[in-house]
Amino acid sequence: MIGTTELLLLGALALLIFGGKKVPEMMRGLGQGVKEFRKGMSEPENHHPDSDKEDQISDNKDSNKTSLEEDPSDEN
Repeated sequence: MIGTTELLLLGALALLIFGGKKVPEMMRGLGQGVKEFRKGMSEPENHHPDSDKEDQISDNKDSNKTSLEEDPSDEN
């Protein structure tokens, strides 16, 4: 685990390398990334935002296949 001294040393090093204006922007981006990661981890494992669309598309394809296979007008 990182102690207080190491954390302060890393902060001072980042300040020297990137400058005073860039460090807050980088930390903000890091915080937003961690927030999104935690949000993604808290969602149910099997739920994906695009999975609903994929399920609907595959259901439509399956229903179209069965309707074409059962169509009596194609018997000629």
